[in-house]
Amino acid sequence: MGQNLQSGERLRPVDLARGHGLSTQAVRNYEEAGILPAAARTPNGYRAYTPLHAGALRAFLALVPGHGHPVAASIMRAVNEGSVDEALRLVDGSHAQLLDDRRTLGAVESALGDLESATAATAAASPAAGPPGPRATFIGPLAAQLGIRPATLRKWERAGVLRPRRDPRTGYRIYGEADVLDARMAHQLRRGGHPLERIGPLLRQVREAGGPAPLEAALRDWRGRLTARARAMLTGAAELEAYLRLRG
Repeated sequence: MGQNLQSGERLRPVDLARGHGLSTQAVRNYEEAGILPAAARTPNGYRAYTPLHAGALRAFLALVPGHGHPVAASIMRAVNEGSVDEALRLVDGSHAQLLDDRRTLGAVESALGDLESATAATAAASPAAGPPGPRATFIGPLAAQLGIRPATLRKWERAGVLRPRRDPRTGYRIYGEADVLDARMAHQLRRGGHPLERIGPLLRQVREAGGPAPLEAALRDWRGRLTARARAMLTGAAELEAYLRLRG
């Protein structure tokens, strides 16, 4: 391999750096980190890079957007050390993480859709007119309204889904209007199969955002970032394959 590195066109650090908007020090740092193969030296001690090093730099910079700097660096080190299987294992790990992120996004989008349905159903079930001031209830009547056991409401409270206040004299739980809405939405989400540990954070995000609608923009942005990452992985894979071919 050492002979191959010296064959062909000789390139200076500035030749590699110029096309990518990098400094020559960055190129040297990449070599020292094992991201680029070790360069041969001229009789004067200067680094002599080759098209192989240029291919390694292209591959690394293409891998970073999809895999992140640490993983991209590990992939290149593995290739340069001759451990192609390890490099591909790292690539597979990033794809598995992306798939898991997509599944999480799908679950959140599904939960948000159910949440909007629950919000609409709760609004339709509320009286059109009533006495002024918040309508409050206790755990027994609320459980009866939802068709569940009071123990279920207590479980949701322990999970952080509900936050009823306590009567200072009796210690009884008092569910205000917002608590009843949260309970109805949690009940709808549970019926939709959403795990309890995800419902609490989702409801908190809805409270902080002022409703489900503002979260839709965040989810669209999330999906866009996943799509961009997936396409970046395709570009990185193409450059990595080209570098592997250069290495023979």
